[in-house]
Amino acid sequence: MAGRNTFRPTRTAVCLAWMLAIAPAASAHAFLEHASPGVGSTVAAPAELRLTFTERVEPLFSRVTVRSPAGTPLPAGRLETARNGQQLVVKLPKLAPGTYTVQWHVTSVDTHKTQGSFRFTVQPGS
Repeated sequence: MAGRNTFRPTRTAVCLAWMLAIAPAASAHAFLEHASPGVGSTVAAPAELRLTFTERVEPLFSRVTVRSPAGTPLPAGRLETARNGQQLVVKLPKLAPGTYTVQWHVTSVDTHKTQGSFRFTVQPGS
C-alpha cells in the first residue's frame, strides 16, 4: 500500500521508552540518607545508632551490625523503627574509645535489598 504511513519505532525510541518504564522501580531502593553518629564522624560514646533511609524499610528482613575496633560484633539491642519506617534505631552498649564499623543490610517495604557500611570514631574520655 503505497503512501500509507506505518509507525515503526526506532531502536532509540524503544530504549528510551524502556528506560522510562523502569526508572520508578530503580528509585525504590532504600539507600542510607543519614546516620547518627555520622559517617566518618568523631563523637562522644553514643547510646544508640540511628540510620535514616530514603525509603521505608522492613525491620524483620533488615540487619545492622556494629563491630568493635578489633572487628568483633557488639551485642546490640533489637532493631526498632522510627520516622514512618524510614529509620532504624539500635541501642548500643557502652563504647570504649576507638573506630567502629557499622554494616547494614536492609530490605525496603517493596522488597528491594541494599547494603553498605561506614565507620565512626568514639573519642577518648567519653
